[in-house]
Amino acid sequence: QVHLVESGGGLVQAGGSLRISCAASGGTFWRHGLGWYRQAPGKEREFVAAINWHRDRIDYADSVKGRFTISRDNTENTKNMVYLQMNSLKSEDTAVYYCAASFPVVPDTVDDVDYWGEGTLVTVSP
Repeated sequence: QVHLVESGGGLVQAGGSLRISCAASGGTFWRHGLGWYRQAPGKEREFVAAINWHRDRIDYADSVKGRFTISRDNTENTKNMVYLQMNSLKSEDTAVYYCAASFPVVPDTVDDVDYWGEGTLVTVSP
């Protein structure tokens, strides 16, 4: 059982930056692809970005390409960290951001996700 815990959400002005983090632990976390999804009020959960455990495959949703950067830190034995650096934020980026894990593929579709975090709220003010 992989356990995912997000942190770093908050309120930011449009045009600003924010970095959110996710700690992945438990089970065979080191083998899992990690990623981010988001869900805005009244909308379906959507893919944002994903990275495999080798860090040689990275996928982004078109809506965030060039603004968001996903990265992964595999140096610790007991957990992996995945980060989402968000720049040039827009009001439409406001959502609850969820960390996701999958194996053996990267979690770039909802159906491939094996584990979810509980989410962290990002609010972008106009």
